[in-house]
Amino acid sequence: MYVWADGIHMNVRMDNKQCLLVLIGATEDGGKELLAVEDGYRESAQSWREVLLALKGRGLTSVPKLAIGDGALGFWKALAEVYGAAKRQPCWVHKTANVLNKLPKSAQSKAKEGLHEIWMAETKAKAEKAFDTFVETYGPKYPKAVECLAKHREELLTFYDFPAEHWKHIRTTNPIESTFATVRLRTAKTRGCLSRTTALTMAFQLARCAQKGWRKLNGYQHLAEIIRGVKFVDGVKETRKAA
Repeated sequence: MYVWADGIHMNVRMDNKQCLLVLIGATEDGGKELLAVEDGYRESAQSWREVLLALKGRGLTSVPKLAIGDGALGFWKALAEVYGAAKRQPCWVHKTANVLNKLPKSAQSKAKEGLHEIWMAETKAKAEKAFDTFVETYGPKYPKAVECLAKHREELLTFYDFPAEHWKHIRTTNPIESTFATVRLRTAKTRGCLSRTTALTMAFQLARCAQKGWRKLNGYQHLAEIIRGVKFVDGVKETRKAA
C-alpha cells in the first residue's frame, strides 16, 4: 500500500556511526507496521536493494502504491529495480532542509515560507504556481538551491494524486523520524557500550514497542479504493460524468 523509507544515522560508538535502513508500511485497514530495520552501508543502492528484495521474499510481492523517502539516491535506485511501478513522494521536510542549506541564513526564513506555500497548497495547480514563483524569486541569485528543488518537481507533487486525508501522512517520512528520535536518544545514552549488532537489536525492539502506539491513517477507508485503482485528483475521488 504505502511504504515509508529512511536511513537513520546513529552514534553507536565514539568513533563509529551506524546507518539503519528502516521501512514502515500502511495496510489496507490504515494501520502502520514496521517492515524492516536493517544495518546498511551509507544508504547505498546495494544496501537498500538487499532490504527490498528480502521484503519481497517475505511476501510483499505486490507493488506499493506509493513510496515516501528522503533524498537518498540509493533508495530510489533500488526501488526502481525491485518495485518499479511504485509512485514516488520525496519527503518535504528533508527537501526543505536541503534547499535552505544552499541559501544564506538571511534568505532562509522567507524561502521557507515560499516552500511551505508549495506543499500546503489546496490544489496541484496552486502548488505549481507557488513552485514557479519560488523558482523565479530565487533562481537568479541562488541557482543551486532552485536546482535542488526543481530536479524533483514532479515527484514532490505526487501526493495530490492521493486522498486529501492522507496528505499529512505521505508528504514526509515523519512516521519513521518521530519513532527513531526516541531510539537515537536511547542509543546516545549507551554510546560506547553497544556493538553494531546489539545496537541494531535494540533499535528494532524499541521500534516494535513504539508500533503499538502508532495511529491509523486519517481517512483509511480510501485505501481500499486506491488499491482498486480509483483515481484521485487534488485529493478528491474523481467521478465520471454520465454520457
